Amino acid sequence: MKPPAPSGPVTIAIVILAIVAVLFAMREAQTIVIPTLFAVFIAVVADSPVSWLQRKGLHRILAIVTVITGIVLMMMAFGALAGSSIQELSDRAPTYQERLRQWLDQTVGLNSGSPVRVDTSSFLGDVSADEAWGLAAGLLNGVSNVFRRAFLILFLVIFILFEIPSLGSKLEYLGGSTSGTWKSIAESVRRYLAIKSMTSLVTGLLVGTFLVLMEIDFAVLWGLLAFLLNYIPNIGSLIASVPAVLLALLQQGPGWALLVAAGYLAINVSIGNLLEPRIMGEGLGLSTLVVFLSLILWGWLLGPVGMLISVPLTASMKIALQAYESTRPIAVLMGATSSFGPSLKTAPVESTRSSQSLATGAESS
Repeated sequence: MKPPAPSGPVTIAIVILAIVAVLFAMREAQTIVIPTLFAVFIAVVADSPVSWLQRKGLHRILAIVTVITGIVLMMMAFGALAGSSIQELSDRAPTYQERLRQWLDQTVGLNSGSPVRVDTSSFLGDVSADEAWGLAAGLLNGVSNVFRRAFLILFLVIFILFEIPSLGSKLEYLGGSTSGTWKSIAESVRRYLAIKSMTSLVTGLLVGTFLVLMEIDFAVLWGLLAFLLNYIPNIGSLIASVPAVLLALLQQGPGWALLVAAGYLAINVSIGNLLEPRIMGEGLGLSTLVVFLSLILWGWLLGPVGMLISVPLTASMKIALQAYESTRPIAVLMGATSSFGPSLKTAPVESTRSSQSLATGAESS
């Protein structure tokens, strides 16, 4: 006799327990999960230049070798620039700390006849240089741990790039609407990550150039930080601007700091609010609450590197959820207000077509 099917609440409880079990398994298997996710992320982004070189007549093997060589050179340059800048910044941290103490003395008027007196030496002693750079050091250690597995990551990237052309035929083998749906999801994710990487690179270059012109110390380092944190919408750009604004305050004074803050604001508004929505469309945005929750969740699961790639991972999940009618309400709840619309009433096939038209529109832009 066939056993009875579990009821609705029982099914929901089983699904929740399964999700919790998977999350804890990912947390325990960080040494495997982090390089694999990092490799998938790089491969999805690198597939665009590989495909472009193929369209120019280069064989895919040569195209992959060319792109991988470029990635290796970029990683070496990134490591050299970031490492030297971080070391120099650590050496000069006491000098900046002393400048901050002097600025607080002058601003608050601690040495005048004010009835309220605060011991700045005690205050700045509690906020030591090591504690002030604790978060940055954690992120740097997380990224450096990934770079220590560079060979494993590069091999995974190569194998994934070789596997991508056969992925279409494997999806077609599944038959029905599944093939078209998953092709649309994969294309949307690929284009999202490629366009986000392009806009992040432009943001980093503009920020670095702007800070060089403003004669702010460690301009290259802050440009690299702006490139990395631009993957986190809404709050990433704000976090990236804090060190440069503080240095401008200590170097040149409040007026210069306001100019640097205005420059960051102009760059991020131009790219984040004007360029990215024009290229990507309005269907891929995440609400600010979801961004914060994804930072907490992926940071808890995978550490600092998980925080860095949390939003691309969550955006990919949102793209997959909105491709099916049964899960599309969850995608709407995850999205920004501007992504609300009649898409809840569309069929899965129409969602696939809309995703394909979005990809076509992004390519034409």
